[in-house]
Amino acid sequence: MSYKTVILGTGPAGLTAAVYLARANMEPLVIEGPEPGGQLTLTTEVENYPGFPDGIMGPELMDNMKKQAERFGATFKRGWVTEVDVNNRPFKLAVDELGEIEAETLIVSTGATAKLLEIPGERENIGKGVSTCATCDGFFFKGKKVVIIGGGDSAMEEANFLTKFASEVRIIHRRHELRASKIMQDRARNNDTINWSLNKTPVEVVSDGMKVSGVKVKDNETGAEETIETDGVFVAIGHRPNTDFVQGKVDTDEAGYILVTPGTTDTNIPGLFACGDVQDSKYRQAVTAAGTGCMAAMDCERYLEGQAALDWSQSL
Repeated sequence: MSYKTVILGTGPAGLTAAVYLARANMEPLVIEGPEPGGQLTLTTEVENYPGFPDGIMGPELMDNMKKQAERFGATFKRGWVTEVDVNNRPFKLAVDELGEIEAETLIVSTGATAKLLEIPGERENIGKGVSTCATCDGFFFKGKKVVIIGGGDSAMEEANFLTKFASEVRIIHRRHELRASKIMQDRARNNDTINWSLNKTPVEVVSDGMKVSGVKVKDNETGAEETIETDGVFVAIGHRPNTDFVQGKVDTDEAGYILVTPGTTDTNIPGLFACGDVQDSKYRQAVTAAGTGCMAAMDCERYLEGQAALDWSQSL
């Protein structure tokens, strides 16, 4: 099967690109991975996406986007891309459940996955007090106690952000020393709402099955365990872009995020575009991802128009 454009990923970026391309009669194929809808399907209520004054559930928002794309002619298929050949035209994709697919253009919007501690009670309580995004969920913890787990710049930034809502923010880190830059450490240490539990390793998220009530930690010097009472647990130990399948084929930074030309979604491969968290290690918001999805669709459409004009001129 051959398509004008194939979109990999169905988070806000991929689905927005699908809406725009489908409305332009490009009939895009959207390949859904193992987690259709992306990280928002793990979120309960989304209150900061424009247009929903009363908020909307994350899975519902993603389902609405998919229906909108389907309405205009986008096709959705489940599968996992195992190999991509971008050295020849058209691009060739090996998809485990679909076989080989050809694409004149390719939009990569496979997102990034938040790293988790993989301790008991963590995954089970995502959306019940465990979060990987302070910007997304901090509002729900007004006047409550929360903990941040991590020692890097993102952990310090999220800790400071959470002090706008929480009555107490506690940073838990497994070492005495923090990885964060000095300026970020100083901001956190100078914030009276932030407390510290250093050289302690989280071993379990405690809950009653409905909501989080604490985090069990082990002192790395004495081995003693204690439970820190909290209403929310924010895990801030980094993200991993889902780009393994294009490593060595598309330019990425050291962390694996796809590099794009500033102000565009163009990669170093003509006809291959990247949008959403797969190329954004800074903002990681649904609305910014959707914005880059729109950009990718427009960049893709203009590229195809340019190719068509080139082919026409060469035929004269």
